[in-house]
Amino acid sequence: MVKILCIGAGYVGGPTMAMIAKKNPKVKVTVVDINQKRIDAWNSDNLPIYEPGLDEVVKAARGKNLFFSTNVVKGIKDADIIFVSVNTPTKMFGHGAGCAADLQYWEKCARQILEVSTSDKIVVEKSTLPVRTAAAMERILNSGKNGVHFDVLSNPEFLAEGTAIADLENPDRILIGGHPTSRGKKAIKALVDVYAAWVPPEKILTTNLWSSELSKLTANAFLAQRVSSINSISALCEATDADVGEVARAIGMDSRIGSKFLKASVGFGGSCFKKDILNLVYLCESYNLHEVAEYWRQVVKMNEYQERRFVSRMLKEMFNTISGKRIALFGFAFKADTGDTRESPAILIARELLAENAEVVITDPQALEHAKTDLADVIDRVKFEPDPYKAAKGAHAIALLTEWKEYKTLDYKKIFDGMVQPAFLFDGRNHLDHKALYKLGFNVYSIGKAARKHI
Repeated sequence: MVKILCIGAGYVGGPTMAMIAKKNPKVKVTVVDINQKRIDAWNSDNLPIYEPGLDEVVKAARGKNLFFSTNVVKGIKDADIIFVSVNTPTKMFGHGAGCAADLQYWEKCARQILEVSTSDKIVVEKSTLPVRTAAAMERILNSGKNGVHFDVLSNPEFLAEGTAIADLENPDRILIGGHPTSRGKKAIKALVDVYAAWVPPEKILTTNLWSSELSKLTANAFLAQRVSSINSISALCEATDADVGEVARAIGMDSRIGSKFLKASVGFGGSCFKKDILNLVYLCESYNLHEVAEYWRQVVKMNEYQERRFVSRMLKEMFNTISGKRIALFGFAFKADTGDTRESPAILIARELLAENAEVVITDPQALEHAKTDLADVIDRVKFEPDPYKAAKGAHAIALLTEWKEYKTLDYKKIFDGMVQPAFLFDGRNHLDHKALYKLGFNVYSIGKAARKHI
């Protein structure tokens, strides 16, 4: 029986290992983490991550060939294949602060693997890492004197939050990078066999280590670039009375461009896009590719501009003052079908509204606890209300920031009747029926579209 270990029970490690265990009943999969509370949650009926379909996958394998534990040392000793899925946040101190990846947890993990291993291992980079980090890992792991050999592979994850289980079940591709040596090829084959239990061979792509590492950063940079590109056009659409939805549809029908990631919004968020682009910026600057670095930095700048532009429009349309006005934020997660609020546009928007002395009320079906953490320093100035009807009661405006399906089915006549008049609705996701809302009496403002206003 092949024994697989994943170090790190976060968003990537938990779901991915659960799917591997479900699809490979003869493989033993163990997920370890030093966070006892997180492991306890993985062993309970209240998982630490909200993701549609995750409960079913975990319950299908947990206790059979899927285990969650805090015993990192035993896990390392027993494992044949070790996935390293520790956090690699943006470094906020010293050289490269604000851009470079903070690799301290990754290095500590590598050194612990070296310290306790008594047999050969295949070590798989699952975390998003800078190009050529594998070389540093190899130097650490193969610096031991006990004769243990380690083969290092890169296997980046391309999950999209909200659809992660579907992505794991039917991935676009599985990318595995390794060395073109006999040992390297053998290690690659061992990992290919794990995924081959359910992934068609034509979807399993093998490359060299450096191509695999760079592909993850590049994929996220390209996706974020498309979001920032259409958002830049949304500003022009509002100025010219063009409709960004019609523009996106027209260019999306061009087979050279395609329609995905052309939905204008208040901005992108999540744990990957900003972090990975800034990491790419730092790498380019490290190689003296300053023009390339500035090109990618602009993607992040445009996203921040879009968030602030949203607030500026609210302020302008609400008679240039929102001081003392109740504003209900519908949604705080960075996207629907997840409770994740990392880098959510709602964080900056809430803070900008508070800076204008607005009374901010936040509602979200999954992310309120994370919202409280994100706004901990101003929590006494914010109200949190799980019921959207209560959140909007007495509000001067609603700002829709997350495209939850349930927000489409609300009784907006009831909501409108309970609001201060004139009532404003700012749709940061172009998610609602603006014509119907206007007929109810709302002054409706959306991204990249002409305003529908009564005043």
